[in-house]
Order: sequence, then structure tokens, then C-alpha cells
Amino acid sequence: MADQAIDLRSDTVTKPSQAMRQVMAAADVGDDVFGEDPTVNRLQEKVAGLLGKEAALYVPSGTMGNQVCIKVHTEPGDEVIAESGSHVFNYETGGAAFLSSVQVHTIEGRLGRLSVQDIRRAVRPPIYYMPRSSLICVENTHNRAGGTVYPLSLLKEISAFAHEAKISVHLDGARLWNASVAAGVSPAAYAACADSVSVCLSKGLGAPVGSVIAGTRGFIEEARHYRKIFGGGMRQAGVLAAAGIYALDHNIERLQEDHAKAAFLAGELASVPGLEIDPESVQTNIIVFTVEKSGKSPEEILMKLRERGVLLTPGNYLVLRAVTHMDVSMDQVKRAAVVVREVMQ
Repeated sequence: MADQAIDLRSDTVTKPSQAMRQVMAAADVGDDVFGEDPTVNRLQEKVAGLLGKEAALYVPSGTMGNQVCIKVHTEPGDEVIAESGSHVFNYETGGAAFLSSVQVHTIEGRLGRLSVQDIRRAVRPPIYYMPRSSLICVENTHNRAGGTVYPLSLLKEISAFAHEAKISVHLDGARLWNASVAAGVSPAAYAACADSVSVCLSKGLGAPVGSVIAGTRGFIEEARHYRKIFGGGMRQAGVLAAAGIYALDHNIERLQEDHAKAAFLAGELASVPGLEIDPESVQTNIIVFTVEKSGKSPEEILMKLRERGVLLTPGNYLVLRAVTHMDVSMDQVKRAAVVVREVMQ
């Protein structure tokens, strides 16, 4: 069933193409813990250049990238400000508390976006019995909100306020490439609004493993220390880094195809009785829709879809999620829309 299924659970299910596998097999490698893997070094330099940062560091996962950055930016007992649906709060297994001994102060945003006014209200006054607000995390695109994009102007406002308040900014850019393509804004322009950035290679770009974090040289040197503590020091990782380089060279602009698939699917789902979609939330390759008015439970719908060869995932309360990607064609997306309509009827 899995091999024939139309898999819209996530863009993480993408598999490396044959061309990507060939560059992986041919990669020059060395010991990256010693800083001697030439392909890893090339990937790090490439990402730093794309993001306009001094240096970058390859890590095994987006979660590790975010958590390493939180660790570098904070001290135990500090507070991190984040949107309530953010990945760092909901999907990293309490990592901020477990690894950095910090608490997360969540703010309910609009389409996953924080406003400067809301952040200003959340910042703690400098009173000894309160935690220190030391970091603001923003997510672009915002996964749980449906792949929504932060306006560059808003990120600039947040950055200006944060730096005036002597608070660092971390950009969780797991799907920053999608935001860049959708908004026509360079990744470097977004990254300029943050002190650190994490970007993922294994989602829409189709690489099998890995994320990269970027910042100043001093920040990345400290991040390398914590990457090792967290178990992320890899050896001959060039075979993986080569896939990331290939993905960056070949798979960024094609993300607009995934966005077109998502827009089509959202339009079809919006016309299905019992399903509700906020059209404003469909900006990239993620569609979230509520099933509350359908009279069916998310579990029932997911099971029936799976039986018909369509795979989705549950979101938050009474919400389902579909994600388009390079390994699902437009014809398959059209078929998925038909199956959803039949299941709901």
C-alpha cells in the first residue's frame, strides 16, 4: 500500500533522485568532527553565502539545529518568546526545557505570525524574580499555520525591536526556501533579520538528511561545541552533504510547482461539504483544514483515506494536514482531491 499510496503526509517523505544519488556516491569525504570533510565544508560555505552570514554548520536534523541555536543564545532560567503553534514549542519534545533549561513564553499569533506589539507585551521587565527574555523565535514558513509566509517588513520590525531591547532573534527557516520562492524575497534578506537561522535540506528540496544553521563565526564555533554535546558530530558526512549541495543547486526554484499543487488541492477541498479552509493560509505547500462540521472524526477520515491510497496527517484539534512535494505529481494531487470528496460523501 505504502509504495502505491499518494503520500501527502509531509515533504519529509521525498526520496533522493537518481542524479542526487550519483553525486552522493562520488562525494569527497573526510572526518567532519576534525573539520576535514571537504564536501561538508563546501555545503556550509554555500549556505552561509546564500543566507548572507559569516559561517554555517551542518547538523543531522532541523530539531537539532533549532535546539543548538537556543542553547547558544540562552542561559538556564531564561525565557524564549515564540508563537503558540511554533515547531520549537510543539514538535521538539520539550527540547528547550530539557537541553537548555529555559521556558517558552507562547503568544497566539495570526497565521503563525507574531506582532511587535504582542512581543513587547511578552518581554519581561528587568526584575530579579522574573525570567530574562533572551530570545525570540520566529518560524518562516509556519508549519502549523499552513505554510504561511512572514512578510519581510514584519520581520524587520521584530528584528529592530529585539535588538533595541538587547534580545536575540532565531529564525526557524526549515522551509525558508518555500517562503523565498513564494514571496520573491531572497533567503539572505530574511536571514538578515535574525542572529541565527536554521534551514532544512530534507523537506521540499529532496535531500535525504540534514539541516544547516548559520550566524556569526563566533556563534557557529559555540554551536559546533553544542552540536558535539548533543550527539550531532558526524564523520564522513560528505556523502550526505553532497545531496544538500545538489538540492540547493537544482531544487529551489521548482518549489513553485509544489505551491501550485497545494493551491489546486486547497481549492478542491474548500468545495467539499464539511471541510473548512482559510484561503489566506494557503501560501506555499501546506494545506490545513478543519473537519469539525463534517460529523466525522479525523481518525475516521484518515483511516478511510488510507484504505483508498491517500495519506494525510492529523493537525491540531479537528484539523487535517496535506503537504505537496516533488514526489507527488499534479495528477496524483487531482486524484487525491477526488478521493477526499468521495470519502467525505
